[in-house]
Amino acid sequence: MAKVHCKRSLCTSLFAHALVILITLAAMTGLVTALSLAVSAQEAPPPSSSTGPTYNTNSPPSSNSNDQSQDQSQDQSAATVKVNVEVVQLFFNVKDKHGALIPHLNKENFDIFEDGKQQTIKYFKAESDLPLTLGILIDSSGSQTRVLDMEKEVGGSFLESILRPKDEAFVISFDVDITLLQDFTTSVSRLRHALNEARINTGGVSCSGGPIGPQGPIPCSSTGPRGTALYDAVYLASHDEFSHEVGRKAMILLTDGEDEGSRLKIRDAVEAAQKADAICYVLLIADRGFYGFGGYHGDSEMKKLTQETGGRVIEVGNKIDKLRQAFDQIAQELRSQYNIGYTPTNAARDGSFRKVEIKPKDGDYKVQARSGYYAVARQED
Repeated sequence: MAKVHCKRSLCTSLFAHALVILITLAAMTGLVTALSLAVSAQEAPPPSSSTGPTYNTNSPPSSNSNDQSQDQSQDQSAATVKVNVEVVQLFFNVKDKHGALIPHLNKENFDIFEDGKQQTIKYFKAESDLPLTLGILIDSSGSQTRVLDMEKEVGGSFLESILRPKDEAFVISFDVDITLLQDFTTSVSRLRHALNEARINTGGVSCSGGPIGPQGPIPCSSTGPRGTALYDAVYLASHDEFSHEVGRKAMILLTDGEDEGSRLKIRDAVEAAQKADAICYVLLIADRGFYGFGGYHGDSEMKKLTQETGGRVIEVGNKIDKLRQAFDQIAQELRSQYNIGYTPTNAARDGSFRKVEIKPKDGDYKVQARSGYYAVARQED
């Protein structure tokens, strides 16, 4: 399969993001006119056009379109967690002090607050059978050389065990490149094949000189060559894949958490995941022997990503048994979620971030949920 460093979808998304920053700076130095012309030349496609990744066109066609559209349209009012409907909805887990999942609770067991103000619960249900949209992001940088085969084997088994007929998934690998190995499909065999296509890639693509499309280099850090475009991969999966889907969405990253050379920052990745309503799990797979005396430091940013989106980090190291256990835990959590909904008292759709807290009334329970949502305007507004 041909390896493509970067094509138009990734470049358009990241270039537009970088230009916003440059325009802000230019306004202070009288260069707004010139930069505005540059933005017009690189304008993203209109909202009605597809913005899905085009950086790999060798994937088999997606199998989730016409045959499921009718069922999905009937479920959208209850399944979506976006704010372009009148009710804000969130999926969450409840655990005891030992980390065990707590089932059989109802809305009387909870209060919900937005920006500190209590809200009235309009919808509550234990959702274990709603369709699941899943993204597997697998780190294929040099640090994963001795654990990649383990990730492929256990990841394939996980997909086989968790996916049901109405579920769908995609697979992305990331290293110096970001590659869509398999777009949305319900076929476990295609997903397994995609995982097996992941290959270690340590090619040193310069941050400022890689093949990034006709618009020229994207401004980025000059700290050295790109090695693991982790934050860019999370942004791309969120913005170009999950944002077009509704219902339960989860992203699973198999990585050591070390980013080297992403054009975006961790805050950009977190914001994109929140706007796409994707719960992020990180299976921290670190071959300690690879890092030598200095060790590695990828866990702190991964904790931020997962805590803000309602997932968590699970330490795996390089042990296959721990990886299996981690996937089992994620499967249990995804099939044991509660769904809570409310009509916000603040009806303004001003794009601001609203902090949401779900608090149990009784019991020593811990709620695992996203930290909030962005009050974006409805598409038709």
